[in-house]
Parts: sequence; C-alpha cells; structure tokens
Amino acid sequence: MNSLELKPKSTIQMRALTCSIAFAGLFFSCLTMNAEETKTPESLTERVSYAYGLMIARQLGERGVEIDIDQFIAAFNTVNAGEDPILSEDEIASAFEESQKLVDEKSAEGDDKKIMEAGKKFLEENEKKDGVEVTSSGLQYEVLKKGDGAKPEATDEVTVHYHGTLIDGTVFDSSVDRGEPTSFPLNRVIPGWTEGVQLMPLGSKYRFTIPYNLAYGSRGAGADIKPYSTLVFEVELLEIK
Repeated sequence: MNSLELKPKSTIQMRALTCSIAFAGLFFSCLTMNAEETKTPESLTERVSYAYGLMIARQLGERGVEIDIDQFIAAFNTVNAGEDPILSEDEIASAFEESQKLVDEKSAEGDDKKIMEAGKKFLEENEKKDGVEVTSSGLQYEVLKKGDGAKPEATDEVTVHYHGTLIDGTVFDSSVDRGEPTSFPLNRVIPGWTEGVQLMPLGSKYRFTIPYNLAYGSRGAGADIKPYSTLVFEVELLEIK
C-alpha cells in the first residue's frame, strides 16, 4: 500500500493529543500563579507548573494559536470537578481541526500556498455539482452505486477497491490498477477515509473529495502527495470483517 499505509492515530487524534498535553500544562501554570501575584516558584509542583507554562505558551505563540484563558481554566475546572464537558468529543476535534486550518493558511507559502488555494477552489466548484454532498467536517462525497448492506463502524476492518488521484487527475495509488483489493482497520487511515467509508452501505461505490486537513495535512505523503493536497478517491466497499 502507498497512500493508505496504516497510521497509529488519525491526524485529528494526533493534533488533539498534542494540544491536550499542551493545554494541561498551561492550565497548571494559570492556576498556580496569576499576573498580579507573581512569585518565584519554589516547590517541585510550582517549578514544574512554571516550566510547563513557559514551554506551552512559547509553542502556542510560535504556532499562532489564540487561547481564551477564561475558557481554558473553566475547562480544567470542569475536568477537575468530575463534571461533563460542555463540548462533545466531536466538537472538540472540530475545534482543533478548524484552528489548525487557520494556522496552516497563515503559515503556508510559495508552492504550498498555491496547492492549498487550488484545492480550496476545486472543492468550491465540486460542491456545486449535482449529487455531491458535504459533511460538517468538509468531506465531499458522491454516491456512484448504492449498496444495501450494513455500514461499517470505525473499529471495523474493511476490504475495499479504491482509485486515488490528485485534483489534476494524476493517479497516485490504485488497488483497481493493481487488480487486488486491500483490507485495513478503518480507524487507522486518514480521517477522510475513516469518516467517509462509515457512510457507505456494504456493496456501495462512492467518490470522496477530501480536503487536505482530512488527508495528509501540511506534511503530505511520499513524492506524489504534496503538502496541503486535496485528494479524490473512488471507493467500493467489498467486505466488513
């Protein structure tokens, strides 16, 4: 396999994990001291809290992420009190994803920026076509053949035939061309696949147009999939294991 090689976590999960660790450290910093009562940290807890505060504040600043301290502390207190968060896990993941997109758009330059803008334009035009649906995440899909079987869950292993291209039609990976379907756990591939294939009844064939943030983000994949690339896949769901 090429573009669908297994990942330990999805892009959203990895970003959420990274940000969660960062936020936890910054929470401790915020709770240990405030701007009006600055003191030299002495105990281990105080020193670790201050160190986390410095490290995370610098990282968030470098990444251009804006933080509302009041909401930040409110969320920490919610968890500390054992209460239910106001936002669902999907809403949290969506917030991370939207924030990352803003950061990407600000930081992209040169060819990266051109690829990002070309993908955005392609998505805008594709969305206007008859039969194209768009999910809340921005994933676009079109039903080419509707099956009547069960739909897979993220924890299922599926067998599919697929054909993947860039927006200019360049083929970068295709089980169809190889003449051999492929199987994988659905929660171990790019987010656009994890979300999209769960929409498909067994026996269906869909076309997915996947924004870069639901594909390989700012890192790309191999020589063919450049950073910020929007991808197009035709996927046929053959089996749910």
